[in-house]
Amino acid sequence: MPVVEELKRIVEKLTAIGRPRGRVLARLARPRAPQLFRFRDDGETPNNRLPLVVYRGALDLDEAYDPAAVFEETFARHGWREAWRDGIYDFLHFHSATHEVLGFARGKVTIEFGGRRGRTLTLSAGDVAVLPAGIGHRCVTASDDLLVVGAYPAGGHYDEPKPEEIDYAAALASIAKVKLPRQDPVYGAGGPLIELWRRPPPAPERHREANGGRRAKARSARRSRARRA
Repeated sequence: MPVVEELKRIVEKLTAIGRPRGRVLARLARPRAPQLFRFRDDGETPNNRLPLVVYRGALDLDEAYDPAAVFEETFARHGWREAWRDGIYDFLHFHSATHEVLGFARGKVTIEFGGRRGRTLTLSAGDVAVLPAGIGHRCVTASDDLLVVGAYPAGGHYDEPKPEEIDYAAALASIAKVKLPRQDPVYGAGGPLIELWRRPPPAPERHREANGGRRAKARSARRSRARRA
């Protein structure tokens, strides 16, 4: 499939057949509320403090255009390039030196995100997933017609280590150095991704500790009053 799709892309770029441009391209983007998924470093898969962002049905895959070309042109318009067409690897891996966007041009796939302790999500044609560097992912099941378009923002470089193949400390250091993208791959400079990834992540552990501390103080105060009585 990758060879066939690469030939299609070459022909499309030479002839402009099946590739949307300009105003047409902007019209194909549908406003969608982002879904956020956070994954902790589990000691095997580094993951990231930044959330995985999923847009459901983000692009209108008009039959007049090659669906893979719709994703490629949309991503490139917003600075996410080095695009490829293929499926998703069935082994757990991540990227330590770049963020990644996945556009689902055809079919359906269930992907495990976040490593062996993460969660599975089912994605289908028109959906987009934006993975910060370090987020583990692998294909669990896929339809026979699955076609995915991947792309990357400027400033990083591609790698695909498996957890057992890495120097863990070096991977963490590399992930921390990956710069934030300048634009959302679907919605551009004003898209939700930019604010979501700049916003500090929530700290539920600290809240739980604080609540636990207040409860402990309350129990201590009650015991103290009981002793005085």
